[in-house]
Amino acid sequence: MIRHFFILFVLATFGLSVFGQQAYTRTLSIMGSRFDITVVANTESESNTYIDLAINEIQRIEKLISSWDANSETSAINKNAGIKPVKVSRELFSLIRRALRISEITDGAFDISYASMDRIWHFDGSMKAMPSEETIAASVALVGYQNIVLDRAASTVFLKKKGMKIGFGAIGKGYAADKAKSLLMDKGVSAGIINASGDMNTWGKQPDGSNWKVAVTNPMDKDKAFALLSLNNGAVVTSGDYEKYVNFNGIRYAHIIDPRTGYPAHGIISATVFAPMAEMADALATSVFVLGIDVGLDRINQMSQVECIIVDDKGNIHQSDNINIKTD
Repeated sequence: MIRHFFILFVLATFGLSVFGQQAYTRTLSIMGSRFDITVVANTESESNTYIDLAINEIQRIEKLISSWDANSETSAINKNAGIKPVKVSRELFSLIRRALRISEITDGAFDISYASMDRIWHFDGSMKAMPSEETIAASVALVGYQNIVLDRAASTVFLKKKGMKIGFGAIGKGYAADKAKSLLMDKGVSAGIINASGDMNTWGKQPDGSNWKVAVTNPMDKDKAFALLSLNNGAVVTSGDYEKYVNFNGIRYAHIIDPRTGYPAHGIISATVFAPMAEMADALATSVFVLGIDVGLDRINQMSQVECIIVDDKGNIHQSDNINIKTD
């Protein structure tokens, strides 16, 4: 379930409030991605203290969920696939349990065992023909959230099949953004934004007292926005692709792969999900892209406090029942 994010721009007036607070931003690379961390604080020194706390928390999450770190709990789970259950922290156990719940409600369109897939699709211009049906079928042989066994009492995770792997590429940055936001709120930071390569998580208001404004990028013209929304204490994530894709037999295949079939999703260019938590928005944005317009919107419409905007491959805009967007 390969992801691609395009940035959601925040339109903000970082002016001084009557209390002298200002928004301060730091940009850096963490978890292999660009993070923009913004906090509203009284002084730059104060803001640096808070941003450092957020960075430390994100790095802690990265160590917990990284499949590249040989010493991480996630790596231990993968190494013992088909061998034995692995005892993990309650935090990781809970994250995996929530991920499996999202797999259930999306019929496997979201699946953390996607990490088992062989990389047979290439979107760098080198592919000249479709992979064979046999090759595609083989690529998903070890994928299946149903084969992830959790023992809540023992806090263990077991992958039934040898060679199985789990990965958090479609939920990890959203979770890290949630944890950083929660920490900063606990420390008394009145407002801010955690932007994890397009996984946007906000709380509070701008220094001038207005809500944060989010402009959703137009995937047909990445230099323009097609929707402007007010965001207050919520998250928004876009999953999409307007650059990496291939065309075979008149069908455009994006680089987001359906973990159930091994085939790239097609028909949608971008799916933007609004939810109370970035973790949920992160997972659902990918799910909607894979599920398609009708099924994707149907699932979103059944969820409380979750909304979605879809742009199809013809540039048409589709939206969930209760969202109110301003388009240009």
